[in-house]
Amino acid sequence: MADGYTTVTELPGAGATREQLSMLYTRYHMAGELAAGKDVLEVACGPGIGLGYLARKARRVVGGDFDPKLVEAARAHYGTQLEVDQMDAEHLPFGDRSFDVVLLLEAIYYLPHADKFVAEAHRVLRDGGTLFICSANREWTSFNASPFSVRYYSARELKDLLSAAGFSVELRAGYYDEPHGLKGKILGTIRNLAVKLHLIPKTMRAKQMFKRLFFGKLAALPTEITDGQAELHTPEPIEGSAPVTDHKVIYALGRVG
Repeated sequence: MADGYTTVTELPGAGATREQLSMLYTRYHMAGELAAGKDVLEVACGPGIGLGYLARKARRVVGGDFDPKLVEAARAHYGTQLEVDQMDAEHLPFGDRSFDVVLLLEAIYYLPHADKFVAEAHRVLRDGGTLFICSANREWTSFNASPFSVRYYSARELKDLLSAAGFSVELRAGYYDEPHGLKGKILGTIRNLAVKLHLIPKTMRAKQMFKRLFFGKLAALPTEITDGQAELHTPEPIEGSAPVTDHKVIYALGRVG
């Protein structure tokens, strides 16, 4: 993994579909609502696309990532405006009860021991604090795993993981997979076939070419998210007691106390 996680990370300037931009905006909009007036830690923040957005709402924001190249990219953009450090999600370098909100967005599947991160998040959160995890849904019928991923969690497994660490848990599911019209059905069939035959590209750059072939012109991922930048989606509450096969994204909120 000479290039670290840069090859599988959404980077500013890369091409993205409308749905991809909507997913990005939706998860940070949800995070922003949690962050209002709070002390926030984003673990696995990547190049920091969401840090500026969060900082405009929170009292304090700290970003961290395991990959030094991504930390460098975030620091190059924000300079001294925000604190961004290299850190291991399973050994957070902060004292007990240091934050009100901890975020892990589209990254839990890269962790060797997710239970250690969840325990660490519980430790650094204050009473009433919230852990917010967003993840691709491995139970979705067209799911495709990312390179370097260790394990994807189902909705029920996320609930069990957070509950075991002492969180009270709320689950939501987003992006219902319901192809509209002939084009949508054809694209869905092509994706399902590509997943089964292992034809989905492995890197973000290769995926960009794949998306351009089937979706046409792509929009560029922003350096920073802004309000109203993409379509906002409202996830629906779920129990997590049964498999969730028709939604693309799972959101888990764990609360302390």
